[in-house]
Amino acid sequence: MTINRRVFLGSVGVTAGILAAPMVRAQGTPRVVVIGGGAGGATVARYIAKDSEGAIDVTLIEPTKAYYTCFFSNLYLGEFREMDSLGHSYGTLAADYGINVVHDWAVGVDRDAKTVALAGGGTVPYDRLIISPGIDFIDGSVEGWSLAAQNAMPHAYKGGSQTELLKAQIMNMPQGGTFAMVAPPNPYRCPPGPYERVSMVAHLLTQMNPTAKILILDPKEKFSKQALFEAGWADHYAGMIERIDPDFGGADVSVDPAAMTVTVDGEVTPVDVCNVIPAMKAGHIAEVAGITEGNWAPVNAADMSSKRDENIHVLGDATQQGDMPKSGFSANSQAKVCANAVRGALTGSTVFPARFANTCWSLIGTDDGVKVGATYEATEEKIAKVDGFISEVGESREVREATYQESIGWYEGITSDMFGKA
Repeated sequence: MTINRRVFLGSVGVTAGILAAPMVRAQGTPRVVVIGGGAGGATVARYIAKDSEGAIDVTLIEPTKAYYTCFFSNLYLGEFREMDSLGHSYGTLAADYGINVVHDWAVGVDRDAKTVALAGGGTVPYDRLIISPGIDFIDGSVEGWSLAAQNAMPHAYKGGSQTELLKAQIMNMPQGGTFAMVAPPNPYRCPPGPYERVSMVAHLLTQMNPTAKILILDPKEKFSKQALFEAGWADHYAGMIERIDPDFGGADVSVDPAAMTVTVDGEVTPVDVCNVIPAMKAGHIAEVAGITEGNWAPVNAADMSSKRDENIHVLGDATQQGDMPKSGFSANSQAKVCANAVRGALTGSTVFPARFANTCWSLIGTDDGVKVGATYEATEEKIAKVDGFISEVGESREVREATYQESIGWYEGITSDMFGKA
């Protein structure tokens, strides 16, 4: 296996024992390469390595040495979590599971040669490739905004420094100032995410800037958990939040990052902080690999294999798979189905019927948690919803607090499942 040595030595948590291990496994050992170390990629790498017990060589390509979850990052904005609590390393995956963790960018996929090209100059061969790249943004989807403007008007829809930047801007707002959010069109990562973010920003502002206003510019007629959020906003943040939907110009929005203004249906409004969440598409490497149709990568529900290449599988936010929302829980669930299918294909082990689940929790205010979720099955056409549930408006404080505590337990569980923590 050809891996750039400089890149490999940069891996997090590499010990002397791992460095001494041979980089080339026994000839004939099947090779799985995973691109992307988030909820889908880290999980699938760990499950394949764990369950194959050395029968499959697993390489995980991920440019960052610490992964900061986008899920739960809104709680950092609301001061319910510290940023450090959202960061996770890949050391255990390397040390305890024998995964070759390569910190570099995957910049090319040769589907004929079955190799992945790295920005550092190396190439990594595969028998099966699993791509879990998350999302990128569609250029020009919000007039006046581009990635060049992300420091002035952060998207904060990838965990880490953007989230810290957005919070710093909120903390520095003048008294009585205006926070604006340009919400994304469907489909997008984490359907309730923008509205939980509004809740957490409002919670922070009530503590430090109670006369501030929040303006939501929304191109959608409706959104996930709308009744729950709107009831919660009325209860916790009365008079602070205004949402402008398409009937009132929410779909006709442009921004001017230099002037710090938003224009809604021709009317210019100055703002102090503007969180622009653009329209989304599959992470760029999926497009480079030639497995996208339009903005997303279509997959077969039974094993998450690409409809363009049977030797490539795609997980999580980047997929066009049917009824599941784009969420960390979904990616983790899809990863386990994929791991079972890939292990079976390469080693002849038992492959079980695909079953999927998802729950999305949201925090509206202190101990005021709500959730929505469902179970799914694989059909020939798609991942299809079987049944679902959602919190009810008017639930007791005890129920809402229990829901929030459930979400905290889930976060600890899923990050342990992803990164192999004790």
